[in-house]
Amino acid sequence: MFRSRSNEEKAPAAKAPVTDSKQPRDPQAPKGRPTPKRAMAQSQRRSVSNTPMTRKEAAKRQRDARRADLAKQREALANGDERYLPARDKGPVRRFVRDYVDSRFCVAEFFLPLAVVILVLSMVRIPQLQNIALLMWLFVIVLIVVDSFVIVFGLKRRLKERFADEPKRGAVAYGLMRTLQMRRLRLPKPQVRRGERP
Repeated sequence: MFRSRSNEEKAPAAKAPVTDSKQPRDPQAPKGRPTPKRAMAQSQRRSVSNTPMTRKEAAKRQRDARRADLAKQREALANGDERYLPARDKGPVRRFVRDYVDSRFCVAEFFLPLAVVILVLSMVRIPQLQNIALLMWLFVIVLIVVDSFVIVFGLKRRLKERFADEPKRGAVAYGLMRTLQMRRLRLPKPQVRRGERP
């Protein structure tokens, strides 16, 4: 039971071919590569684990990793790379919503420049200009509300047609928030031109 094997028994095992890596290897079969020297194996283990010695080093490594992730995210926001986008911008539904909004002319995206013009007009001490500014406020707000309703109904219908089985929670609100940003300042950057059908 505990005796050593004879040379005849060991010989076939030594000549056994190297088997496929998917099948379990016979313990007596050669492994097909030389055993690494101890110093080399230790250095490989050290480079793999490479654990920081102090809290300061660990914090520095975390900061560097966070910086690298943020840089990848910024680049993805600029060129639309899905892999590194933030979670709120990922997925085919959100991409479609962005393309749908970016392909349209939205009144809400011009709200800030119009608001500045209206404020300047309302500060002028001429009563006629102040009345015009007040009417412009009302006109712009009504236009934004009407345009937002059109976008909401159109987007809901298109999402129902295109993504019937996928979760669409928050997609319409995401699109409306995007309409409030000026096209040039939107992130992720628009990937379609105005009038281009998504």
